[in-house]
Amino acid sequence: MPYAMPPEHVLQAREKLVLDHFHDEVSQEWDDVLSTFPHPHYELIASMTVHDGDGEVRGYYHDTRVAFPDQNHEIIALRHSHDAVIVEFWLLGTHLGRLGGIPATGSRHRTRMTAYFIFDENENLVTERIYFDQLTVVRQLLAGLNKRNPRDLITLLRAVRGLLTAAGAEPDPRLLTATKDNK
Repeated sequence: MPYAMPPEHVLQAREKLVLDHFHDEVSQEWDDVLSTFPHPHYELIASMTVHDGDGEVRGYYHDTRVAFPDQNHEIIALRHSHDAVIVEFWLLGTHLGRLGGIPATGSRHRTRMTAYFIFDENENLVTERIYFDQLTVVRQLLAGLNKRNPRDLITLLRAVRGLLTAAGAEPDPRLLTATKDNK
């Protein structure tokens, strides 16, 4: 079934909202970021996790900024579809705090990602769905460890334990039931 693209002024409004959202995330203006949604909802496909509602999304922001206090991005491309703005970008950050079960490594990462900012029929942002390769992030974080330094070896072992724990986590069932009609 073909979908009609929204008029130009709608695409421009969506694009402005998404760019403001990105800008406010970098400056950590969380109230402004959250105000772009009527109900904040993030889906991280790589980890199969969902952060739904103000409290969960604020927790997600907190945890990612503890892990990467200097988190930033470089937008590569921005595209429109009938119901979304699709953004390819580099996510950058220095790993200075715990990331799930992975202790801080002090390493920087630069990871290519794609985010779908999905809008409903009333032009409300209803979901930010992010795709990326977790191994690309982890490989960069662990690459900076000196495998001959006992302290770094302990960090490496803790990181492996954290990764194994994360690998055993149950995926959010809402992500397992998505279909063409239930996206």
